[in-house]
Amino acid sequence: MSATAVQFLQRWVVTTLAVLVAVNIVRGLSYDGVSSLLVASLLLGFLNAFVRPLLLVISLPLLLYTLGLFMLVINALLLWMVGSMVKGFHVSGFGPAFWGALVISIVSLVANAFLGKGPKVQLKKGRGRKGDGGSNGDGPVIDV
Repeated sequence: MSATAVQFLQRWVVTTLAVLVAVNIVRGLSYDGVSSLLVASLLLGFLNAFVRPLLLVISLPLLLYTLGLFMLVINALLLWMVGSMVKGFHVSGFGPAFWGALVISIVSLVANAFLGKGPKVQLKKGRGRKGDGGSNGDGPVIDV
């Protein structure tokens, strides 16, 4: 199996797990069967890959003004859209979509960090540059 296929399947499993957790935690999200859950998570993954970047560009002023918190609204709208497109996956309104998107984001972040696929942040001691205003170069450096 190619590395791209493995990466795709891994993302789909993480998204499915996150949606399953959200359905069990958030009142107002439900699914009728496993197949509708799998289709909903697959569609959510495609919307996140293709529609979400366009929505991020369009809403850039709001994202900047809210320091990125508007991204939760975008995620909620995408989840709500999945609920209207997939028969057997139900999102009863914007409130459950918002809380579901928040749960999905947190679970995905934790799962991807556990699998080593999330953003890598290291804290290490580094040397300062010469002439940087008297720094001796012994302070912490955050390497992202």
